[in-house]
Amino acid sequence: MGTNYELATFAGGCFWCMVQPFDELPGIIKVVSGYTGGHKDHPTYNEVCTNTTGHYEAVQITYDPNIFEYEKLLELFWIQIDPTDAHGQFNDRGESYRTAIFYHNKEQKRLAEASKQLLEDSNKFKKPIVTEIKEASLFYPAEENHQQYYKKNSFHYKLYKEGSGRAQFIRDNQKRN
Repeated sequence: MGTNYELATFAGGCFWCMVQPFDELPGIIKVVSGYTGGHKDHPTYNEVCTNTTGHYEAVQITYDPNIFEYEKLLELFWIQIDPTDAHGQFNDRGESYRTAIFYHNKEQKRLAEASKQLLEDSNKFKKPIVTEIKEASLFYPAEENHQQYYKKNSFHYKLYKEGSGRAQFIRDNQKRN
């Protein structure tokens, strides 16, 4: 990792849908799909999908904070998810599809908590914000076929994002801003 680079880790339901919003932005070095927060070492996709590993599907973002600030990453994260759903995201149900912000240092924790409070105070959502803020733990990259899925399988990705309800939610969410 470069000397000025930092990590941000977000769980926002299906990791396929969490790469594209962050990928290829100025200051974003790479976005990796993977698993974190659980108790199983080196889990596989099939294991995580059983909802028995404790892991979340997540993305880990390597970024240059001098170009793209953590606060901007948080803003982008919040509009990709339904932060009121404690049981998954859209059509994806179960613990591996829960939402969370995994902080890597005290400043990220402070900023994440402040951004969550700001969202709660906005009354944008009728239900409580349930997205967790947790200390980052080991991150296991997902299998290669899950990396950059939106590029490798663009047609299926677009169908999935629409069919799951995420794309419509994001469009509706942007209207509320």
